Amino acid sequence: MAHMMTMMNQNQNQNQNQGANQPPTPSRDKRKEFMKGRPPFFSHSTEPLQADDWLKAVERKLNIAQCNDREKVLYGSGQLLGAALDWWDAYSFAQEDPNPITWDQFKEAFRAHHVSAGLIKLKKKEFLALKQDSMTICEYRDKFTQLSRYAPNEVEKDDQKKEHFLEGLNDGL
Repeated sequence: MAHMMTMMNQNQNQNQNQGANQPPTPSRDKRKEFMKGRPPFFSHSTEPLQADDWLKAVERKLNIAQCNDREKVLYGSGQLLGAALDWWDAYSFAQEDPNPITWDQFKEAFRAHHVSAGLIKLKKKEFLALKQDSMTICEYRDKFTQLSRYAPNEVEKDDQKKEHFLEGLNDGL
């Protein structure tokens, strides 16, 4: 028994020493990972939904790079150019302390400035009235998916989404 205890102690010490000799793992360069995904730039658009698409694309790349909230704001705002960058500078300057601006605040302010509430309302109505009509099922599915983001409360749960989708299908289906 004493021999087994001695062996266990030796193994434990050996494992601890091996861990101490290993070099520390380098920290990940999240900015590099984010930029590797070639996030799009945004300056302005005559089509407000392009601004919303930009925001979704950048957020997806930020999530892939596993950025924290502060990094999302810094890296995301770094993809703004021209008029959009002017807007961001004015917005962040108007804050008492720009450091605590969260990603959710950034998204909300960005959408409020670049995507009008009226347009969002119209897209929500379009979604609620969506019917398959002469579209193929694939075209209807794609349109349904595209417009559903403007009515998140109506498709919050899978069964709600399924029910709404089925209601829009042609009667024959």
